[in-house]
Amino acid sequence: MDVLLFIIGVLVIVVGLTISIGLHELGHLIPAKRFGVRVSQYMIGFGPTIFSRRKGETEYGLKAIPLGGYIAMSGMYPPKADGTQRNATTSFMDVVLQEGGTTGASIEAAIEETEPVKGRVGSMIDDAREASAETIAPGEDHRAFYQLPIHKRIIIMLGGPFANLVIAIVAYAIVLCGFGIPQISTTIGSVNECVIPATSTQTECTAADPIAPAAKAGILPGDRLVSVDGVPITTWEESTAIIRESAGDPIAIVVERDGAEVTLTATPMLSERYVTDDKGEIVEGPDGEPETMTVGFLGIGPASETVQQPITAVLPAVGDNIVAVGKIILTLPMRMIDVVNAAFGTQERDPNGPISVVGIGRLAGEITSLDSAPVASRVASLIGMIASLNVALLVFNLVPLLPLDGGHVAGALWEGLRRRIAKVRGKPDPGPFDAARFIPVTMVVVAVLAVMSAILIFADIVRPISIL
Repeated sequence: MDVLLFIIGVLVIVVGLTISIGLHELGHLIPAKRFGVRVSQYMIGFGPTIFSRRKGETEYGLKAIPLGGYIAMSGMYPPKADGTQRNATTSFMDVVLQEGGTTGASIEAAIEETEPVKGRVGSMIDDAREASAETIAPGEDHRAFYQLPIHKRIIIMLGGPFANLVIAIVAYAIVLCGFGIPQISTTIGSVNECVIPATSTQTECTAADPIAPAAKAGILPGDRLVSVDGVPITTWEESTAIIRESAGDPIAIVVERDGAEVTLTATPMLSERYVTDDKGEIVEGPDGEPETMTVGFLGIGPASETVQQPITAVLPAVGDNIVAVGKIILTLPMRMIDVVNAAFGTQERDPNGPISVVGIGRLAGEITSLDSAPVASRVASLIGMIASLNVALLVFNLVPLLPLDGGHVAGALWEGLRRRIAKVRGKPDPGPFDAARFIPVTMVVVAVLAVMSAILIFADIVRPISIL
């Protein structure tokens, strides 16, 4: 049964990722068709085509490797420097750079911009331009993507990330407002038998350890705090603050037990405890060691309960996830070094570090096969993972490097800036931004991404991140 549940979890993530990619590409497709660009292909995945159907001028299909997708738009790049358009077989570059292209004014301006580049690099650039030219049907130069105004090209390229943003918002809304999230409640979840300093490695009570004040007072798990020292309690933090300031002083604690209020008296004991922040996480000092302080201690711990959140909590949650993913991308080189050390050495994997689709699928399988968790919690976790995947797709695609969507947007913005400066200075129109010249850079980016993906997949196999 556990194996079946594991497989179901993996399949949920695969299907969710495939749908997310499909909607991402749909975000490109709809405005492209709306603006009159000829779209010859809409494909989910890469590699051999396993299914396709043509509707109108566009072929819609599914490929063997569902780890990406693309739409093939007519005229991604301006013509060659000499203005000719030779027939050429579509190469690997056509697959890599299916989405996007440059905008611009006229073909003549494009020719002025694109001076020939010699050597192997020049050949690569020419191949990309020729492949682009081949997609333009006779008499349909006006439907070429590079002919679009700058703002329309930006809209098309941002359509994909926007689709991922919408998916993430909807998914987070389902999780937060529909299922809710675990929160610390005012119900007591645990009562310590004795008092042990926070920094102690001791795990069991001994005869020499003092009895915890809560246990001595008769406080029981399941009791709900009503008031502490005469102060009504609405959050666990309120009770903690009072207890910590009341060391050595008897205080009245009113709890709700079996539907009735019970008044108990307890005297908090001075004890060394960890310093925590607003999120309940332990604060580390300048030396990297956890900070401690001596405060009043009862020996009670809170129980958590699932609480549905207001709709206003959705956008901040998405924003926090975007920031978190952005930090991972900004520190990706250092994080990849840690992944390599973990995969090929003895270092532990960072649970908050980068992870491949294989690792995500493994985590999904572990979640669905976790018998100790309620079904609703497992479903919510899977939906949350899909939300996080879409945030990752959103942020990653906005990186200003070709062949990513952000690279095309950056090129369009640069083109607009150049033209604006030229107009202000009374200079001739510099023409369209020649993105084809960045083909070598694109190849490097693709190669780097491929290597990183391979390393992450290997690490997720030999040294996986696990919740078990």
